[in-house]
This record gives sequence, structure tokens and C-alpha cells, in this order.
Amino acid sequence: MFDYDGVVADSELLNNAILVDLLTEIGMPMTLDEALSAYVGKRWLDCLALIEARFGPCPDGLQEEWTRRCHARAPLELAPVPGALDFMRSRDERRCIASSSPLDWIHMGLNRFGLASTFGGPIYSATAHVTRGKPHPDLFLHAAAEMQADPARTLVIEDSLSGVMAGATAGMTVVGLCAGGHMRDGDGDRLRHAGAHHVVDDYAAISTILDA
Repeated sequence: MFDYDGVVADSELLNNAILVDLLTEIGMPMTLDEALSAYVGKRWLDCLALIEARFGPCPDGLQEEWTRRCHARAPLELAPVPGALDFMRSRDERRCIASSSPLDWIHMGLNRFGLASTFGGPIYSATAHVTRGKPHPDLFLHAAAEMQADPARTLVIEDSLSGVMAGATAGMTVVGLCAGGHMRDGDGDRLRHAGAHHVVDDYAAISTILDA
């Protein structure tokens, strides 16, 4: 099971930089580092709750404007995580995407990367398929049930604390992947502390884990 942002698409810096700019414009300033620490791996609904707990109510249309700006910049700035495409093309295990992002964002990226028709698995979104998002295990368990997969024989590839916690709670083997451009010093240790069974710097190491 692949997460999407930060695992397939190297999008976390883009998404969070846009969010920081937008919040600063409306009088809710924060740093990019603060945003990465707080929001990576979470649904918009859960991010919004954290923003409003810190700053107070957000204006209507904030999510729509953030989404518009992300989609507007994606054609020039969105790229796959290094090694992701080669990994997918070289492996034949059953697979899916289980992400906190909306389906339209995921499909747009897969189209951009040439994976729309070749990814070879279903796509599950915490905004569409479950009530509770990560760090709850619901999305991963839903995906496993839909695919008739044993959680104990499922490998989750994640980059966020929320995602690692969700996969571990679901009883799956979790790889913390530190290949995205948003990863910072100490993130590997944080992923391990959150429950990752393996922490790796690239997709080649995930192939080694699977082959073993």
C-alpha cells in the first residue's frame, strides 16, 4: 500500500508552501517547518481543525483556494518521488494507493507521471472512503478488506507520522520512506519512534526488504 503525497508524488513541499502563503495572507502566519510538522499525512478536514484550534475560525473558501493554487502550480512543479516510477515498473506485487488526499489530486498526479493506466491497483482516499483519517487505521483496513488482503501480510509505504501510526495500528508492516524533498533531519528517527518497522532513504532499499 502506497501513501501518495511524499511517497508517490514529491508534493509535500509544494502543498505546504502554498498553505503557508495562504494562511499568512489571511493573518494566520506560520512557518513552512511548522506546517510540515503539523499537517503532513493528514486530511484537509483534520488540518483545518488544527488551524482553527491555533488561530480561530477560517474564512469560507479557504480549502477551495488552496486546492486551486495547488492544481495551478502542479503542471510546472509536481514531480514523482525519486525512484517511485522505476520501483512500480519493476515490481509485480498487488498494490494500491491509500492516501489522505482527494481522488482528483491523486488522479491528476498519476496522469502527469504516466501512471494512470499502468499503476495496476485501486486508489483509496480518506476523504472519500472512511470517516476517520490517519493516524486512525481505518483507511488501510478498508483497503485491505476491499482487496481481500491479510493486514499481517501487507506492506505500507509511508512518509508521515500519521501514516506510520495508522499502518502500525492496522497490524501491517510499515516502511518509513525518507526520499521526499520535504524530509528533514531526524525524520527517520521520528518515523521509527511512531512505529515504522523499517526506515529507508530510497526505493532500492524497499526492494531489498521485499526480496528478503
